[in-house]
Amino acid sequence: MHILVINTGSSSIKYQLINMEDESVVAKGVCERNGADGRIIHSAKGKTVKFDVSLSDYKTIAKKIIPLFLEGETAVVGNLDEIGALAHRVSIGGELAGESIAATNENIRYIERFIDLAPIHMPVQLAFANACREVFEKQVHAIVFDSACHLTMPEKAYLYPIPYEYYEKYGIRKFGYHSISFRYIAARIAEIKGQTNLQGIKLVACHLGSGSSIAAIKDGKSVDTTMGYTPLDGIMMGTRSGTVDPSALIYLAKYENLSFEEVTEILNHKSGFLGVSGVSNDSREIEAEADKGNKRAKVTNEMFAYQAKKYIGSYAAAMNGIDILAFSGGIGENSVRMRERICKEMEFFGIELDEKKNHDQNQMEGRISKSGSRVEIWIIPTNEEITMARDAYDILRFGKPQRP
Repeated sequence: MHILVINTGSSSIKYQLINMEDESVVAKGVCERNGADGRIIHSAKGKTVKFDVSLSDYKTIAKKIIPLFLEGETAVVGNLDEIGALAHRVSIGGELAGESIAATNENIRYIERFIDLAPIHMPVQLAFANACREVFEKQVHAIVFDSACHLTMPEKAYLYPIPYEYYEKYGIRKFGYHSISFRYIAARIAEIKGQTNLQGIKLVACHLGSGSSIAAIKDGKSVDTTMGYTPLDGIMMGTRSGTVDPSALIYLAKYENLSFEEVTEILNHKSGFLGVSGVSNDSREIEAEADKGNKRAKVTNEMFAYQAKKYIGSYAAAMNGIDILAFSGGIGENSVRMRERICKEMEFFGIELDEKKNHDQNQMEGRISKSGSRVEIWIIPTNEEITMARDAYDILRFGKPQRP
């Protein structure tokens, strides 16, 4: 049985077809420049095909990828019945979305209530999911939430110190995101340790990339995370600000005569790495500029590492210790120097990085701490797609997910 995993972005759609017998990826692709004259890049059986095509609407996109699985040199299934389910990534589903669910009309209507919390992604995620439900009408469709695992946070972690009535009336609280990645990291570490779960282990997981967040995971459950009500909160990111004093934003709005929409645009698209460095939202370009002596690029790197270090320390305090520190995401997996910056001068926590292992293990799964380090440091390349596929496969067979 195969599961088609869908990751819908604001302007592109990535997909993978996974054979659940051995959890191998048999085909994958991306639809770029959606809503216009776009392009599909599709790979299977060692072949890659690229072609420009009108991607005028989501239903058209869904129809365009079907022949790629069935026909020609990229054919990997004999008929659509071999695809049992589709897994759709959706940013948030509120307090009731503690696990993945079937994409029924009733459930979709419930999820639509939370579109304003992730206005860039949620509308397109739900629109493409609905289009796929029409095109893949015989298949089961699963919604996999990117906030689900953080619903285990206690009240002291998820409530905001604002009038309680706003939580009761509007549900304003910390939700957290990158749940799918954190679930994979936790499951993979448990597998490495030969355990069925992370019972007895205190893990700080760092998903660092263009979007970044850090989570405190105790006994396999999230007890705190850096992202909040929306994915804007927490550590600075590629173009997102992370945490900023609200009064500073009120001041800017007043004296720069900015509308609510303009402030939102600045915080989401003009801040973070891009806003501070003035160079790029790409950490690799900032690293190169810092090496050339660009002071703003240098301080951007220092800010990011400093903020990550602070959250790691605070989560160690919150959990009364830390056993494992894991790095994942584009920066976490690939930046030797950023891992060095973050782990530097953390020996008092028992965090001791082995510089040689850090370089040798770059981009690959492996332990990069010194042999005597009290805290294990790991690179765990994330695999959100397999986590989504497992949930959809469980919903197909059992009606609900069977794994944490």
